[in-house]
Amino acid sequence: MVVVIGPILQDFTIIMVVASIMAMISYKLRQPMVIGYIIAGMIIGPFTPPFSLISNFDVLNLFAEIGVILLLFVVGMEFPIEKLRKIGKKALVIAFGEALGTFTVGYFVCQGLNYSLADSLFLALAISVTSTVIVMRILEELGMIKEEASFIILGVAVIEDIIIISMLAILQSVASSGELSGIELVTSIGTVLAFIGGALFVGSKTVPRFVNLIGKTNQHDVLIVAILGVAFGLSFIALEIGISVATGAFFAGVLIAESKVHSVTRVLTTPIKDVFGAVFFVSVGALMDITQLPLFIVPAIILILVSIGAKFFTVY
Repeated sequence: MVVVIGPILQDFTIIMVVASIMAMISYKLRQPMVIGYIIAGMIIGPFTPPFSLISNFDVLNLFAEIGVILLLFVVGMEFPIEKLRKIGKKALVIAFGEALGTFTVGYFVCQGLNYSLADSLFLALAISVTSTVIVMRILEELGMIKEEASFIILGVAVIEDIIIISMLAILQSVASSGELSGIELVTSIGTVLAFIGGALFVGSKTVPRFVNLIGKTNQHDVLIVAILGVAFGLSFIALEIGISVATGAFFAGVLIAESKVHSVTRVLTTPIKDVFGAVFFVSVGALMDITQLPLFIVPAIILILVSIGAKFFTVY
């Protein structure tokens, strides 16, 4: 396959220039830069008249996936195993309460809006999700990423990701077969738990030692290559067994946090994470079809309010 580098460089240039301009405007207006990145995506995307400013959306989506992996990898580096144990019970209770409570309320609201059973289930699941990536970025911009409440929030968001992935697999099974399969349910939950258990048990005995060995060389270029290999490796394994790459990346970060050089690895990965993280948010904006907004604005506002209200009261 022949790859033409010119159009890709042109697209990447447009993405970075427009994103930097919109991020600066957001900064001047004292708004989260995430908003600037999303608006930048809407400006350059294919659904914004008169035409799209970029031509290769496959490359944009690829960069966005890399951004998700790097963002969640850095989040994981804030959660060594001991800290996971410390906040685990609280985060688990809150995550289940929030996800299931919001899902239940959302389902009945969707039924009240006369959506079909399948649409109601999937929409309820969608508004049950808390974006780990956006939450992390906002907490960073607010300077709250090191606070105890922020650790619990991020822990809840990651556990929610795992819950939602399991529920999505179940709903997909129901949608395709028309019935709830107990085998599908057990397999989905078992796969997630086996991955987490295997990553923590086997990984904690191997990955920190490997990273410490690399760290002794004092070669930062070798170190960053090694830790990114761990991040992408666990993400690939997660993807192959049907789990979100974000989950794999998060637990890769957890394992790196167990090493003696975790503070150095965090510094080394931050600039890379910022670049690809920006591309991720731009891709979110680029996928928004604003021409459809008038058709769905009312139910969208209703579901947004339901999501915020249900999450607030169930967590409270």
